[in-house]
Amino acid sequence: MRAISGFFDVYDEGVVRRCRARGVFKKQGVTVLVGDLVEYDPIGTNEGVVTSVLPRRSELIRPPIANVNQVLVVFAFVTPDLNFLMLDKTITAALIAGVRPAVVLTKADLVDAQTAARICEIYRGCGFATLAIATKLGEGVESVRSLMRGSLNVFSGPSGAGKSTLANALVPGLELQMGAVSEKIGRGKQTTRHVELFKLDEDTWLADAPGFSQLQVNVESRELKRFFPDFTEAGAACAYRGCVHIDEDGCAVKAAAASGTIQTSRYDSYVQIYAEIREREENMY
Repeated sequence: MRAISGFFDVYDEGVVRRCRARGVFKKQGVTVLVGDLVEYDPIGTNEGVVTSVLPRRSELIRPPIANVNQVLVVFAFVTPDLNFLMLDKTITAALIAGVRPAVVLTKADLVDAQTAARICEIYRGCGFATLAIATKLGEGVESVRSLMRGSLNVFSGPSGAGKSTLANALVPGLELQMGAVSEKIGRGKQTTRHVELFKLDEDTWLADAPGFSQLQVNVESRELKRFFPDFTEAGAACAYRGCVHIDEDGCAVKAAAASGTIQTSRYDSYVQIYAEIREREENMY
C-alpha cells in the first residue's frame, strides 16, 4: 500500500504489516513497488519481510506503481479550461502503458448541459467510459465509484481539475491532498511525497500518486495510430498500408477528419503528438 524509506506497508486481509524487502532483491535488480502483489514472512504481529514479488499486470515508471487497472483521466470543463491536446495525450499514454483509461470531466455545473453532452460524446464515441460530474453538488460521485469498482485506480490530470475534491468525496475523512490549487497563479502545489494506496472497498483501490499530472507518450511515431481507436475503421480504407495519417495521399483518416466523421479535435491532437514524437526521434540521432 505504501513505500517509504525502504519500508513497505503490506495489506493482508485487513492487517497492515510494515515490512522490509529481502536483501538479495538489490542484487537481483528487483524493486518492490506500491501496487505489487507480494509474498512475505510475518514477524510478530505487525512486521514482516517481503520474500517475493509476483508478476505484474502493468507497471508505470512515473510515478512508480504496479498493477494499475484503470487511469481516471480527470479534467475540468472550465477553470482551468479544457485542454483537448492534454486530455488526448493522457488517454493515449495510458493506452500505451497497457492501462484502461476512463474520462471524468468535472465542474459540469459550470457549463451548459449541451456543451457537456457534446464533449462527453466525443470520448464515448472512441469507446472510453466518460462521465460528467459536479463533485461539490454531489452529482456523479457514485457513478465514479461504480466505474472504479474492482480496480486499482489512479487519477491523472492537471492541477485544479478537482482530483483532490473527488478523492475526498469518494473517501470521506481521509482528506487526500492530491494537489491544492493556488488561486493566485492557477497552478498546483504538490502536497504529497510518496505513492500510497487507499482502500475504497473490498476490491477497489485508489492510488494517491504525486507528480502524476501527465503520463509520457513513449511509442514510435509510426505506431502512434494504434492508440487512437477512433481512427481504426477509417484507417482501413487508406491508400497505403503503412499510412501514418499525416501527409500521405489517399489518407482516409484525414478525409474523415475533414468531413467530421472523426472529431477534428482528436485528429488535431494526433498530429501534434505525432510531431512531438518525430522531433524527439530526430534528436536522438
